[in-house]
Amino acid sequence: MADFQVTTTVASVLGEFLEDVDQPQYGFDLMRRCGLASGSLYPILARLERAGWIVGKVEEVDPAHKARPPRKYYLLTGHGVVEATRELAVLSAKLRLPSTLLPQPTGEGGFA
Repeated sequence: MADFQVTTTVASVLGEFLEDVDQPQYGFDLMRRCGLASGSLYPILARLERAGWIVGKVEEVDPAHKARPPRKYYLLTGHGVVEATRELAVLSAKLRLPSTLLPQPTGEGGFA
């Protein structure tokens, strides 16, 4: 059971992570794909990180060379894959969604 409520908004973020569990995600891209403002997304990411479902890592880049600040990438942990899949199934059952609408995880998760 999650230490926080898995709302449909949290579920949309988890769904993006489950699309490819081996693909790190960063905030701006998640905001765009989920249609969320930063004030909605970053508290969700913080809760997921505190719960151990995701792990964040700031990329090592030269901001002058990339012409942007370093990004913080997030990746589902193995625990996160299990919990996210379970919580989305519970939410789906509550909302009576067909299981074909649930994302199917690929890979194992974790940083290389």
